[in-house]
Amino acid sequence: MDISIINASPAKTMTGLIIGEDSATLKMYEFMNVRCPYCKQWFEESYALLTDYVNKRKIQRIIKLLDKEKESLLPGNVMHKYINYDLPLKGFADIRQLYATQTDWKYLPLNEVKQFAEDQLALPEQNNADVTQQIIAEAKAANIAFVPTIIVNNHIFDETITQEELFRILNEV
Repeated sequence: MDISIINASPAKTMTGLIIGEDSATLKMYEFMNVRCPYCKQWFEESYALLTDYVNKRKIQRIIKLLDKEKESLLPGNVMHKYINYDLPLKGFADIRQLYATQTDWKYLPLNEVKQFAEDQLALPEQNNADVTQQIIAEAKAANIAFVPTIIVNNHIFDETITQEELFRILNEV
């Protein structure tokens, strides 16, 4: 990922699924698509550390589910419609469930992805169109082309970051 073209400023908004307290020391902005295997890798590998830091009020996560035009990511765009931004802890649990079941729905036709969300996961479709469009606009303004893209302070990285490097970044303050 070429981070030199990314301008993080337009991406540093509170649009997205907000996990953690406003008073947290750091804000982490995470652009993800729930169909992306690399986003799944990031989410799962960083889960324990980030959950601990959220619980200790050291970070606030702003998860920005980014709809992408790439054909393989289109099922993720469908699933994004089922995330409840108004109930962040529920939305976060649902994202976790989507990643846990990703192998079950990732190759389904789009109409069957919708049915899987509703029938298998019991998720009601949400009215996320405005949030989705705002996140797309932020990503475009920031030149974010790939998922996952994670921003913390002046650091921009993806799923290849080691746990040690992530730990160092989170403890710079």
